[in-house]
Amino acid sequence: MASWLIYALLSAAMAALVSIFGKIGLQQVDPNTATTIRAAIMMIFLFGVIAVQGKLGQIGEVLANKKAMFFIVLSGVAGALSWLFYFIAIQKGDVSKVAPIDKLSVVLAVGFALLFLGEKLSFWGTIGIVLIAVGVFITAVAA
Repeated sequence: MASWLIYALLSAAMAALVSIFGKIGLQQVDPNTATTIRAAIMMIFLFGVIAVQGKLGQIGEVLANKKAMFFIVLSGVAGALSWLFYFIAIQKGDVSKVAPIDKLSVVLAVGFALLFLGEKLSFWGTIGIVLIAVGVFITAVAA
């Protein structure tokens, strides 16, 4: 099995746990405050990861790269907004409906990759993206 696939499956499993743990943790607390605390925990954890890997020195290199920093900042803002909206959504709604709608991000990401990155999609890839969109509708909207 390709290493990227293993990491993608692990990512999916951890993302699923974020939804479950988040829903439980959001009972009677402000979702924006909870998201902020979650982000701080992520930052501390990830600093530990790069420290263990001996990569703390690379922080300066990334900070010095203006183009990389511009897009990393945009990515960070988009990610923060995504999680703010997601935590509000799971606090107010069922995870079984919110999570599938959130996965429309897959459809949007592919569309943005085609538009902005010039990536190509095969016939079967297109079928898969359409099936994801239909599946989201059936799971979250039509149910």
